[in-house]
Amino acid sequence: MDRRLLGLGALPFLLLAFAVEPVAAQSVTENLISELNQKLIYVALPITLFVEGILVYTVWRYRNNEDPKPTEENRRLEITWTIATAIILLFVGVAAYQVLGYDVVSLTSGPSVGAGAAGFADPGGGEAQPMNFSQNYSDGAIPPSEENAVQIEVVAYQWGWEFHYPNGKVSQSTLAVPTDKPVYLHITSRDVIHAVHAPQLGLKQDAIPGQYNTLKTNVTQTGQYQLYCAEFCGSGHSAMLAEVDAMNSQQYEQWASEGQSGGSGGGSGNATAGANGSSNTTNTSGRLVAPTA
Repeated sequence: MDRRLLGLGALPFLLLAFAVEPVAAQSVTENLISELNQKLIYVALPITLFVEGILVYTVWRYRNNEDPKPTEENRRLEITWTIATAIILLFVGVAAYQVLGYDVVSLTSGPSVGAGAAGFADPGGGEAQPMNFSQNYSDGAIPPSEENAVQIEVVAYQWGWEFHYPNGKVSQSTLAVPTDKPVYLHITSRDVIHAVHAPQLGLKQDAIPGQYNTLKTNVTQTGQYQLYCAEFCGSGHSAMLAEVDAMNSQQYEQWASEGQSGGSGGGSGNATAGANGSSNTTNTSGRLVAPTA
């Protein structure tokens, strides 16, 4: 009877384990992270069921025991669960290490730099100039290893974003990226610490003043994805929104050639707008946002 009850109690958890399937990933980065989460779920659920089953059985089995006897040392049992735990932790560590080893999940930060590193726009503001991403990577950004890579500089400030493209084009409300190509985002801040976060694409990276952090990804599906600041940065933090517009290569080339500033989604058309730190309470794309504190 006890075993039947235990089996019935475990059934919903087993069904959940088989029912959990990762949603279709929108980027290579998100796909790797989802696959890792799936593996960890398959490991965690059986362990949870096993431990909870022992707990329920023990409580039920000895519920009327008014004279419990102390347990005796069982060396074989101690060795068994020590080895089992080590195997589980080894599996989790290897699985996580394999995913974190991909450059689309984890790239090393470059050294600290001052404003206006060669080949990049000046994080302190000023007129946007065409950027040469092929020089002076020693100043902080990590160079791409692919010839067809697309590079974009992301500058965060209170409370907005600037996206600088190699031809001098700048947008503020929309980060345009091509699909099926490696994309390198060179991220920095002109005032306080911010964080770029696009959860649907599995992207998150700190934006630190005086330093470039390079984030690499490869978006696999066209569409619009929300981007926001994930590091509290002041009273306008909740209004620090933007949109990632993933388009095919032909559309991206056409978008990039449409003038030297601005862009789809209501770009500002110049790199200095908002550089004085004035508080924006609405998103430049026209969408309503939560009121700031």
